[in-house]
Amino acid sequence: MNSNLKTSVILAIGVLAMSSAAIMIRAALAESVPPIVVAASRLLIATAALTFPLVQKRALKEYATLSGTQISLLVASGVLLGLHFASWITSLAFTSVASSVVLVTTTPLWIALISPLFLGERTPAWTWVGIGVAILGGSVIGLESVSGGLGGSFRGDVLALLGAVFAAGYLMIGRRVRDDLPLIAYLWLVYGTAALALTAAALASGASFFGYSVTAYLALIGLGLIPQLIGHSAANYAVRHLSATLVSITILGEPIGATLLALIILGEAPTLPQLIGGGLILTGIVIASVMEERRKARLAKHA
Repeated sequence: MNSNLKTSVILAIGVLAMSSAAIMIRAALAESVPPIVVAASRLLIATAALTFPLVQKRALKEYATLSGTQISLLVASGVLLGLHFASWITSLAFTSVASSVVLVTTTPLWIALISPLFLGERTPAWTWVGIGVAILGGSVIGLESVSGGLGGSFRGDVLALLGAVFAAGYLMIGRRVRDDLPLIAYLWLVYGTAALALTAAALASGASFFGYSVTAYLALIGLGLIPQLIGHSAANYAVRHLSATLVSITILGEPIGATLLALIILGEAPTLPQLIGGGLILTGIVIASVMEERRKARLAKHA
C-alpha cells in the first residue's frame, strides 16, 4: 500500500470516528453531564491515552527544542481548541445534530476569511463565491430556527458557528508549528492544554466530574477515545501527508455520517430547510477549499 493510499484510509477511518461524536455527546448530556464537563473529559481522556506512547517514544525531549514563541503558539492553539469544543458541545444541547455538525464544519470558510487579516493572504474571487454559497445555506438554517420560534435552536446554531471560528484559529496557529514536533508530541501538548483550560473552567463554574451514571461515563470514555483520539488524531496525521483541501473535503463526510447516526439512533430526522441549507454549506466549503488549493499551487509554481 503506497503512502498516500495508506493516509487516505487512515483519514477515512478518522472521519467515521468523528461522525460518532455528536451521538456520544447527546448521550452524556441526556445523563445530565454539563457541556463543559463533557468537553473537558473528552480532552482529558485523549491526553491520558497519548501519555504512554509519548513517554515510550521519548518524545518529551522534543519540547526542549522549541522556542518561547513556538510554545506560546502551541498553548494558544490548545486554548482555542478547548473553546471550540466548549462552544460546539454546548450547541448540541440546543439544536439538532444535523444543524450543529454542518455549521461547525464551516471552519475552512472562516480560515479563508481570517487569512487575509492575519497572514496577508489574498482570498481568490471563487473562494468568495464559496463563502457566499455557504452563508446562504447558513441563512436557510438560521431562518428556519427564527421563523419556527425555535430560540434555543438559533442559540445552538450560533454556538456551533462560534465553534467553527475557534477551530479556524486553532488550525491557523497550529499549522505554523505542528511540523516542528513529532505528531504525538504535538497532539499531547495541544490536547493537554485544551484539557487543562476546560477543566479549570469547569471547576470554576462549580461543575463536578463525579456522580454520574455508568452510561454517562461510558459515553465520555468513548468520546475521548473514538472521535478525539482516533478521529482528530487521524486528521492531524493526514494533513501532514495530503493536501489540506483533500483533508477538508473528506472531513465533510462527518456531518453526513453524524446526521445518519442521529436518524438511526436518536430518530432525529433533518428537516427540509436543514437539508437544503446543509447542502449549500457543504457545496460552499468544497468550492472554497478547491480554490484555496489552486491558489497555493500557483504561488508554489511562481516561487
